[in-house]
Parts: sequence; structure tokens; C-alpha cells
Amino acid sequence: MKRDISDILPGFRRKASLLGKRIALPDALDPRTLRAARILADQGIAEPILIGNSEALLRVAETEGISIANLSLVAPGSGEGHSRRVETFYQLRQHKSITEEEAEKSLHDPLYTAGMMVHLGECDGCVAGSLSTTGDVLRAGIQTIGLQANVSTVSSFFLILFPDKVYAFADGGVVPNPTPEQLADIALMTAQNYKLLIDREPLVAFLSFSTKGSAEHADVAKVRQGFEIALKKNAGGVVMDGELQLDAAIVPEVAERKAPDSPLQGRANVLIFPDLDSGNIAYKLAQRMAGAVAIGPIVQGLAKPMFDLSRGCSVDDIVDLTAICALSSEQTV
Repeated sequence: MKRDISDILPGFRRKASLLGKRIALPDALDPRTLRAARILADQGIAEPILIGNSEALLRVAETEGISIANLSLVAPGSGEGHSRRVETFYQLRQHKSITEEEAEKSLHDPLYTAGMMVHLGECDGCVAGSLSTTGDVLRAGIQTIGLQANVSTVSSFFLILFPDKVYAFADGGVVPNPTPEQLADIALMTAQNYKLLIDREPLVAFLSFSTKGSAEHADVAKVRQGFEIALKKNAGGVVMDGELQLDAAIVPEVAERKAPDSPLQGRANVLIFPDLDSGNIAYKLAQRMAGAVAIGPIVQGLAKPMFDLSRGCSVDDIVDLTAICALSSEQTV
């Protein structure tokens, strides 16, 4: 049965508008971020909190002809709440021998101010990356928000929208060469978040160039081990299988020949790639050559959501990821 995906992104926005979440936007000097913030506020999708020097924000807004009237502005390094954020950050990082002066300096960075606001419950989530690098966003998120309980891996996934199906591809943005243990964590987190966002049963395939022992190699063994670890940790009863070639994972006729006993039966919708090379290449192939809509990377594994945008993102990308961030704050991604 074909599924109309045209309502998925508007659906994220509608659902987010019912929650009243506050989302920090630390790349606020980017005109795209300001335009997105205006849309978020005007459509009631979320309350955007612009993190940046107030005078600089006003100059950019005036130059670009963007009204930021009635939007919340937070200046990093000063203002109400700054001392509390610095003190809390210092306490979080004392074990790394950080000094109070270094903690104060860190909180002049919009990313760290945003992360501490999320940590302290002043905001429900954060969306950055239109100006900041992925490394900077993740570093700030790990140091301020920290990891989910019982999770040791911060990773990411892309939602890949075709006219008849929605996939999750993981990891396409963070972990270069995951260990078997990391593959298991990535798979279980991605399955949980696919269910949260798409409201469909996740069917997880651990991908390889081998199907059920058709080849033997260290890379195949890694995937096989990751699948076995995930099975042992699979408290939620997620349907999964591995190792599988892509066609055996998503094409029922091929699955019948190559993996007839697979519980997926060629219907996988959550695809776990063996490394960042393959995951990143695959999502770009789907997007650029097959015309899929790619949403992400959506960061997972932090205790509260702090999401990373591509620096080539559009205004709509910022709005949509902010809506997803608001939804994810209800059940930490």
C-alpha cells in the first residue's frame, strides 16, 4: 500500500504546535535562523529563543528586513540566569579540572549557553548547525546536556521520505566506524525514534555486503556481532535481522530467495549501515539521485535534544527540525 508522505512534515509542525515547547536557536546571527524563528513564532510551532548579542541580532534583522519583535533574546555571557548556568557548568565539568574562569569563558559561547539552558530546563531543546560545525554542536551538547541513561553512544539518523515509504538511515552523520556495541545502540535508538516520529512499527535491518553468511570478512563479523548484541538488549521486542544485503532487507522477492527465514521478509524501514561512509553516501544517493526528501541528521543519545543542521540548510529545514526537536523533547531522542 502506497503512503502519501506529503503530510508528514506539515504533520510534525501541527503536532509540535500543540506542545508549546521552547527551543533555543544559538546560530541566531544567521538570517535563515531569524526567518525560521519568525515562522515558528507566527505559526505557533514552538517558542524560539534566539541566543546572541542583542545589538548584533537587531542589526542583522534590520539589514535583512526581518521583524524579531516579541521574540525572546538571550545574550550569552550576561543577563538573567547566566551566573546559574556558569556555576552549574562548572560543577558538571569539575572532574575534567575545568576552572571557574574557564567555565565563565565557555558560557560566552551561544552553543554552551543554549546547552545549559536545555540542561536546566529553561528550554526544551536546541537546534543549531546552520553556522556551527557538527563537532562544535555535539561537543557542546555532550558537555552541557550529557548522555541518556544507559547510553554510551551519540549518533544520528536521517528520515528518508519516498512517495510510498519512510525509512530511517543510521548513522549518516556522527560515528565514523562504529563498534559492534555502538551499532547495537544506534539500531535500538533509531528504532525507538522511528516509532516516535512516524508512528509505525520499526523493522530494523543491519546492512552488510553479505546476507546470512554468504561472505566472510571482519566487516561482516562486526555487523553480525552488532545484531547479536542488539538482540540481547532488545527489551522492546523490536523486529530486527542481520546481516543482510540491502536488497534482501527491502525487497520481498529477493528476501524470499536470500533470507527466507528473516522476520523482516524484505520490509525493513530502519536501515543500520556498517560505517559512516556507507550511511552518508546512501542518504545522499537517495536524496540526489532518487529524489527522496532527507530530514536530518537528527542527533540521538543525548539526555535532552540538541539537534544539528547541515550548514547548507534552508529556512524550512530549520523550521522542520525545530518541530521534530519539540516532539522529541516529549520522549528524549
